[in-house]
Order: sequence, then C-alpha cells, then structure tokens
Amino acid sequence: MAFQFKAPAPAAKYKTPAAYFSMEFALDQALKIYSGGLGFLAGSHMRSAYELKQNLVGIGILWSYGYYDQVRNPDQTMKAEFLHKQYSFLEDTGLVFPIIIHDAEVHVKALYLAPEVFGTAPMFFLTTDIEENDYISRTISHKLYDPDTAARVAQSMLLGIGGGKLLDVLGRQTDIYHLNEGHGLPLAFYLFEKHGRNLAEVQKRLVFTTHTPELAGNEEHPMKLLQDMSFFCGVPEHEVRQAARVAGDSLNYTLTALRFARKANGVSKVHGDVAREMWGHYEGICPIISITNAQNGSYWRDPQLAAAAKAKDDNALLARKKELKKELFQT
Repeated sequence: MAFQFKAPAPAAKYKTPAAYFSMEFALDQALKIYSGGLGFLAGSHMRSAYELKQNLVGIGILWSYGYYDQVRNPDQTMKAEFLHKQYSFLEDTGLVFPIIIHDAEVHVKALYLAPEVFGTAPMFFLTTDIEENDYISRTISHKLYDPDTAARVAQSMLLGIGGGKLLDVLGRQTDIYHLNEGHGLPLAFYLFEKHGRNLAEVQKRLVFTTHTPELAGNEEHPMKLLQDMSFFCGVPEHEVRQAARVAGDSLNYTLTALRFARKANGVSKVHGDVAREMWGHYEGICPIISITNAQNGSYWRDPQLAAAAKAKDDNALLARKKELKKELFQT
C-alpha cells in the first residue's frame, strides 16, 4: 500500500504548517545521525513540537555511517570507526524521487520516523545510499559533514532541494520553511525557482537560525563550483547574483540565507547582538532577532532534581546530584 502521510492534529494556536530543516538531529542514542550541539537543539525542537502539538515536520538526512563511532585502540588511545547502521524503527515510505546534482539525476529515498517512536514531531530522513544510484552518489549520505568540499555541497543539496521536493511529492502544504543553520541553503533556490524566481515569494515563507559567531565558520564556496554542481536549481548565474547580491567569486551561505529569509534569529541575546554586528552592514538582509537556545525540559530534566530545585532544598538537590553522578560513572 502506498505511503500516506497524516500529521497529528495540531493545537489551535499552532495550525500554521511548517517544516524544519537541519543537517543533524539528536533524538535518541539509538539514532546516530548527530555530532553535537546543533543536533541536540534540533532534537529538542522536535520533542517540544510534539508536546505543544505544533503543525511541524522535521527534514533531515539518514547518515549511513553517522558522524563516527569513538572506540579504543589496544593501547587505549582513541580511534574513530565508521560502521554502517540500520534502523528497524524507521518506516520505508516507498518514495524515491530524483534531484539533479552536477547535471545528473541522483535518486533520493525518504524514510519516516513516526511521532510515537521517540515523542517527536513527524520526521523524514533522506538517503542516497540506495541501489538506484552509482557509488559516488550513494556516498552523499554516508558521513555527516564529509570533509570533501564537493561532497559537502552535495549534502546541502540533498537536504535543501531533496527536502523541498519531498514536501511537494507528499502534497503537504508548507507555509513556513525553517533552516536550522545555513546547510540547507539550496532550499532557498528551490523555492525561488518554484515561485517564478520571485524573491518576495521566498521571503514570505523562509526563516533562518544562524549559530556561528565566527566568520570562518560560515560556509562559503566558489560560485563556479556551485553552478557546476546544479546548486541553484537551474536558475541562471546572473539571476542568482542579482537575487543574492553576489558581486564576487564566492557565495556565503549565511549571508544568502539572510537575504532570502523574512526573519532570522541568533541563539542568545548576546549572540543576536554579535550576529547583527557581523551581518548588519550588508544590504538586503532580514531582521535578526534573539531567541535563546534551550533544551526540552521534560526529556532532559530529572524529576527529583527539578523538584528539589523548585523547593529550594539544597540538601536534597546535592544528594540527588551525587546519585546521578554515581549512576553515570558506573555506566
């Protein structure tokens, strides 16, 4: 039977259909598709969306080998190991569709994580590691944050273009597209092409979270490489340059996202100030507000510890911390 996606009924105040794009999600140790803080923030967003009954779906990538597994050598030094992973709790949707990377078709398969598995918003994970693809195309979804430049660009295209196309294949109305960091930037060009190359139509729909306060940490690649790899969804280079206000030979993901979004946020009050200082002098960027990072309290907070803190019982708080640390060290 063909896959039929039916989102849980949203709360009245959260009916606006939205999609959240992130290169990594830390939902549970059983699903090893994350490396650090960006993933844990995204994972908590998915848990909170479930609890609040928001009309939200998550879009990510199913990394066949994850980031890496940390093991020990015989001499007890640390070693990075890459193990191919399988997940029985992900549902094969049967959906396989093509996207264009480097002027060639790459087949993308979508797997579904139902809300009840981990208590999250409904989520879809994309993979190119399927028989329909050649070896190079299959490796696009092998390793999170592949160090090869062309592979990294292809991963961004898988997330942004593949995720945007998946929502269209599903027939899901999406009013808001949220980019968690600039990795999924090709989504902006997918929407630009879809809406008649009308920048204002993209800006109505796109919002963006920037995380990195260092210029060197904001991804940037040569325009020629991106054009050669079909990063811009068929939009001619002169139109890309006009819409993104690119004058030089390279395109900065963060700056372009700030120009294609209607609103962006930094991840704390201080970071919001820093982001406005970093990017505020560029023409055509959207407003940057501050939304402080948080984690899902009901998942991460120990109930006894929380009760002691609420009661301002320092002795109970300290005793419970010691219990939890002892349990951690014995694991």
